[in-house]
Amino acid sequence: MIARLSIVAALAALAVAGAGIAAGKEAATPMATSLRPLSDFAGIKDRKARSLALFAEVGKVIQHPRCTNCHPAGQRPTQTDAMRPHMPLVVRGDGGMGAAGMRCMTCHHGENFEPAGVPGNPKWQLAPEEMAWAGKSLGAICAQIKDSNRNGGRSMAELVHHMAEDELVGWGWHPGGKRTPAPGTQAEFGALFKAWADSGAYCPS
Repeated sequence: MIARLSIVAALAALAVAGAGIAAGKEAATPMATSLRPLSDFAGIKDRKARSLALFAEVGKVIQHPRCTNCHPAGQRPTQTDAMRPHMPLVVRGDGGMGAAGMRCMTCHHGENFEPAGVPGNPKWQLAPEEMAWAGKSLGAICAQIKDSNRNGGRSMAELVHHMAEDELVGWGWHPGGKRTPAPGTQAEFGALFKAWADSGAYCPS
């Protein structure tokens, strides 16, 4: 009798887990694979409306796992397109470089190490905690980006340069392995971001 109850309980647990997985798949938003060209926005005559439309397009990159994995909501980065907690367990540590004895560069070197599937870049580290994006609305992320108290003290011109030129940001378009790259190209993203800044840098509500 006990054995039968154990089997029933196990089957019920599997059913619940399966339902959860299915629900998660249904809830997942498909990742963008491309960006609209800047010329698509020229016909939007209202400056604020154009700015908001541009940031919505920029958001396809900002909210992509290649970015949010390194802009986590907590102290632990995430991995893969599914944004699973980093394995092995690591934490932010001082300067976003990991805890003592488990610094980011212990495993993440100057370039990807494909035999082990370990990503790499000379600047590999987590974004500052003040720039946590995972799980936040696009409007909240926009406010963070513009806030010099949370964006590393960057001016808008410095933000444009960071988005369009920074090599660690650029890794998101060349992640290697089985990782899905960020949509479009860094040049396209940078142009859209600059156009957003030039149109008033309005944030969605």
